[in-house]
Amino acid sequence: MTPWWLPLVVGFALDAMLGDPYRMPHVIRLVGTTISATERLLRRVFPATPAGERLAGAVLVVVVVGTSCAGVALVVHVANMVSPWLAFVTKCLLCYQLIASKQLRVESTRVWRALANGDLVGARKAVSMIVGRDTQGLDEAGVARAAVETVAENTSDGVVAPLLFMALGGVVGGMAYKAVNTMDSMVGYKNERYRYLGTAAARLDDVLNWVPARLTGVLMCLCAPMVGLGGKGAWRVFRRDRRRHASPNSAHPEAACAGALGVRLAGPASYFGTLHDKPTIGDDTRPIEPDDIVRANALLLATSVAALAACLLLGCALRVPLGRC
Repeated sequence: MTPWWLPLVVGFALDAMLGDPYRMPHVIRLVGTTISATERLLRRVFPATPAGERLAGAVLVVVVVGTSCAGVALVVHVANMVSPWLAFVTKCLLCYQLIASKQLRVESTRVWRALANGDLVGARKAVSMIVGRDTQGLDEAGVARAAVETVAENTSDGVVAPLLFMALGGVVGGMAYKAVNTMDSMVGYKNERYRYLGTAAARLDDVLNWVPARLTGVLMCLCAPMVGLGGKGAWRVFRRDRRRHASPNSAHPEAACAGALGVRLAGPASYFGTLHDKPTIGDDTRPIEPDDIVRANALLLATSVAALAACLLLGCALRVPLGRC
């Protein structure tokens, strides 16, 4: 019998080396397809009223999380019936697909490369693939800021949180988190279409990310000196600005990253044609620049490794009384 932590370590290593597997079936793409199909069905079943859409959103959460977790559990169970080694390989592949560290670095590096080549149009297009805001009117600094912010925030959503939930609940726990997080990214918007239907997914995502976001902020502060960034600045801005966001979680990693880089993040941004006057995070000690994307990625990588170690230690600590570590 392989130790519980080995699939997590192998999955982490596979993600670090390969990134998202474009040419093979991906569990998160399947979740996205399920969300879209279920949303279409629920909109036909439930009335288009605030109460009706809120109820539809709650049903969406139950259906998507339930089917995602049941599907993963069934696949692992069937694999285990065939061979324990097949079950091990299956778990490794699932862990690999639930982590998104390498792909985040790849996508944000495309933004940096376009900016470094003076291709602002290409940089806007590249950053539009990883952020939810409107990018057509962003200048060079705006594009770099958007890329750094998404690297910081997705260090929590795409790496630390999945690692934590997999360490605590195995691949089923990781799948439950990613199902909710994917729903939030697809329907958790406060616009006319999703204001009510996306409420349940958005609130559950806030609950699930409460601990990972704070853990990410702390780990970023600890890791900043290891990659040549400002540890003291990271702690100072993290303590001061980690609540300066409408989301209860997003500002924690963004504040730590902003302080480590010594730049100002956040501020007003346009979403779906509407300008949102968000508070700023960090100090305007110097203009943000394209190379800050590279620095943020270095911090992402160091934080990811630290998070893996922390989650493995936590998982072992919880399993010791059961004799399973």
